[in-house]
Amino acid sequence: MIIGIDVGTQSLKVAVLDESLRVRGQGAGAYRPSYPRPGWVEQAPDLWLAALGPAIAAALREAGAAPADVAGIGVCGQLDGCIAVDAQGAALAPCIIWMDRRAAAEIADVPAARVRELCGQVLDPSHLAAKARWLKRHLPPETRAAIARFHQPVSYVVARLTGIAVIDHALASTSMAYALDRRGYDSTLLQAFDLEARELPEPAPAESRAGGLSREGAALTGLPEGVPVAVGTGDDFATPLGGGLCAPGQVAVVLGTGEVVGALHPAALRDGGGMLETHAYPGGAYFIENPGWLSGGAIAWIGDVLGGLDFAALESLVGTAPAGCDGLSFIPALTGAMAPRWLPEARGCFYGLTPAHGRAHLARAVLEGCAFAMRDVVDRLAEMQVATDSLLLLGGGARSRHWAQMRADLTGRPVTIPACVDSAPIGAAMLGHVAAGRARDLAAVAAALPRDHRAIEPVRANAPAYDDAHARYTRLFQSLEPLQAAPAGLRSADR
Repeated sequence: MIIGIDVGTQSLKVAVLDESLRVRGQGAGAYRPSYPRPGWVEQAPDLWLAALGPAIAAALREAGAAPADVAGIGVCGQLDGCIAVDAQGAALAPCIIWMDRRAAAEIADVPAARVRELCGQVLDPSHLAAKARWLKRHLPPETRAAIARFHQPVSYVVARLTGIAVIDHALASTSMAYALDRRGYDSTLLQAFDLEARELPEPAPAESRAGGLSREGAALTGLPEGVPVAVGTGDDFATPLGGGLCAPGQVAVVLGTGEVVGALHPAALRDGGGMLETHAYPGGAYFIENPGWLSGGAIAWIGDVLGGLDFAALESLVGTAPAGCDGLSFIPALTGAMAPRWLPEARGCFYGLTPAHGRAHLARAVLEGCAFAMRDVVDRLAEMQVATDSLLLLGGGARSRHWAQMRADLTGRPVTIPACVDSAPIGAAMLGHVAAGRARDLAAVAAALPRDHRAIEPVRANAPAYDDAHARYTRLFQSLEPLQAAPAGLRSADR
């Protein structure tokens, strides 16, 4: 048996896979981020560690397996978090997670064009290098003096399991300190953020063996010491990998708390327009993506606003409103805009409300707004000559029949949905499969994945309504840009 672990924003998920790469058992442990100030989002790393043992035990029980049956472990998880640790690997402060935008001042003197050229990224305060610089500037002096290294969530968990500080090339390439063409940290980028290479985990292939479970790792997981642990990767990469994305052609659309949209390409293209980022991808090639806006999180938010509606109730409600929401538009920027343009200071907005609009319109407008941002990304990928033949829908949001059909209709592309849409733990387990020596490489593992998919074809008759609604959304975003760029209240709160 191979275990895949996904360190998510809302929960830690575990899947147990057998030798045929079928999921035999699953477990999870829920937790929440904290929001100490406007624009700040944190999570205690101890929440992840505390969830490991119970989630693994539950997955093994469901699989009818024992700890001794586990041959390998893979870990994936949320990107762009930053955890300062001491020389013993203990966290010195909460993790500043991906939604956090507090480090805007830390990128003010960094040349955006140079960052895009070297590491294929958009200069943005969400990335690790900016957050590490913020921690160096703002933690208490005695805490700053104790900092030995900055981790992302996955590398932190792997280090606690094995005692080894290592990170895969895909995750390293999200840090703003990694040069794609060199496949390593770049001295120019490090200097720009007041960092040193020794303060970051060592890059290595995602599917390589980080080490065996240490005594601490065994205690945290309930598994025997010495079980091989893969280096791991981010969920932006593990999720499409677990869904079977290993070659160009499909656009992965991951409908989790955040929405990640991207596609594979053999060359490390850079988006001169600044909407898309380019990252190394496990097993080779490059993942050209937008790392996402609050999407599934926006659905949870509108459910709460509308009286605590769960997913099933929202799904029923959305189906009663027409495509285009009778002129109601929503900008999906509750934690900043990522499409059609990166604007970290932007915030969400409804526009076009009349007395004729009701709860169903509000719910559907949120789903449509997120889908419109996806279309912006797909259109940009196509402009860059990246293959976008079809959409691969993954994540919890892929269970929404209305949302899936909406995306097919909006892009005019067929949609594929695997039987298991929570594919991040599967992708993590694929890494563990190779690290444990059960397969020669990731391509062989991907070829052996079960192919249980369903397909959705676009309804061409819906295209005009969605084209009109997308055009309204675009005009609204452009009209709001002068206001969004200078939110005085947020700036004063963030000082």
